[in-house]
Amino acid sequence: MSLLVVGVGIVVTVSFFFVGSPRQDVAAAEKVSTATEQQRVPVAAGKIEKQREEPQKKGSGGPVVRKKFVSRGPDNKMLRMTIPKMAQIRNDKVPYSVSDDDKAFRKHAAVHLRGTGNPWDRQANVYIAGHRLGFPGTDSWLSFWDLKVLDKGDRVFIIDSAGKRYVYRVFKTFIVDPDEVSVTRPLEGRNIVSLQTCTLPDYSKRLIVQAEKVAKR
Repeated sequence: MSLLVVGVGIVVTVSFFFVGSPRQDVAAAEKVSTATEQQRVPVAAGKIEKQREEPQKKGSGGPVVRKKFVSRGPDNKMLRMTIPKMAQIRNDKVPYSVSDDDKAFRKHAAVHLRGTGNPWDRQANVYIAGHRLGFPGTDSWLSFWDLKVLDKGDRVFIIDSAGKRYVYRVFKTFIVDPDEVSVTRPLEGRNIVSLQTCTLPDYSKRLIVQAEKVAKR
């Protein structure tokens, strides 16, 4: 009996140090066991940048002229993000980087993809992607695991490096194929944030949650 008690104590101790605080738990043991090996980065690496470099054509005409919007935000594009309904996202750093930056995706809860919009722009799609599973011991661990819990009306808070706070409200949730880079494009006259992670159990598709800016403070 004493050996059993000791064994249970060891298991509890190991679980405490490896699972971490309640914020990092999110029923991790059960959820991780259902998942297969994740993608190195949760986006179609390189395809977003390539698409933005190539001119878009409409019908048989020439390239479509894209409107240029002056960015009046800070030079430092590091963001911080809080999503009250999600267990992990609490004032997390979100760096501005390319879609194949494996180091950024491993170290941070999410990455703001280079070439997409900014919260301070009049029209933008602020495209932020994060791992569903991530890597233990880093901010990426289970960061976007519960992205699917967001519903219409839920809030997303973003703070830029100058301290300005932007409030977004969710208006749409959908699933796309991993190479569907059109979801990174802005919507006419609107400033939105798109949150993206992989679907389970095989990470074969991408879950997208979109929210529109409703306030700036």
